Amino acid sequence: MPAVPRELAELPYARHLEPLRGELETEGTYDTVHADDREFPEPRAGGARFVECAFTSVAFEGGRMRRARFDDVWCHTVRWVGTDLAESSWMDVSVLSGMLAGVQAFGTTLRRVTFSHCKLDSVNWRSAALREVRFEDCLLRDVDFGEATLTDVSFPGTVLDGVRLRRARMRGVDLRGAASLGIADGVEALRGATIDQAQLLDLAPAFAQALGVTVAAR
Repeated sequence: MPAVPRELAELPYARHLEPLRGELETEGTYDTVHADDREFPEPRAGGARFVECAFTSVAFEGGRMRRARFDDVWCHTVRWVGTDLAESSWMDVSVLSGMLAGVQAFGTTLRRVTFSHCKLDSVNWRSAALREVRFEDCLLRDVDFGEATLTDVSFPGTVLDGVRLRRARMRGVDLRGAASLGIADGVEALRGATIDQAQLLDLAPAFAQALGVTVAAR
């Protein structure tokens, strides 16, 4: 994946950005706009499309953004709390120093998305499709990937705490370098993932349980 811009000025479309005026609208189209230091309580932006946009120091509290589309979007210090993002589409998106908490994101499609130094708490990604997604130095707590498809996904420096994987499908998933692998259920879904030797030892009890193997002292 290409390097993630760390500053607003590094965006190729930065000089074209215009301040976002007014509130977000259902089915709205937003092209090269910049939302800065804004709060959106209960946003109603279902089906909205964001193209070459930037969000900095923005908070979404609750609301509905179902089936929204994010194309080439850059987010820095953005919070989504209790927001409905189900069935949304994310392509070429960077989320830096952000937070998603209590978010409904089932059925979403993510491609070439990077989460860096983010906290994701109780995010429902059931049946989502993640391709070329990178979680870099993040915390994933009580995140649900049940029945999701993960392809070419990596977790360098990331803490997985109580992550659910039941009936997830993996291909090219790289868990080496993850800070910890706390998997609440679905350890058998790691078929198709790559782990290192130390992680294998940590996961051995869960693997044994999944296989119905009893480990007992002599």
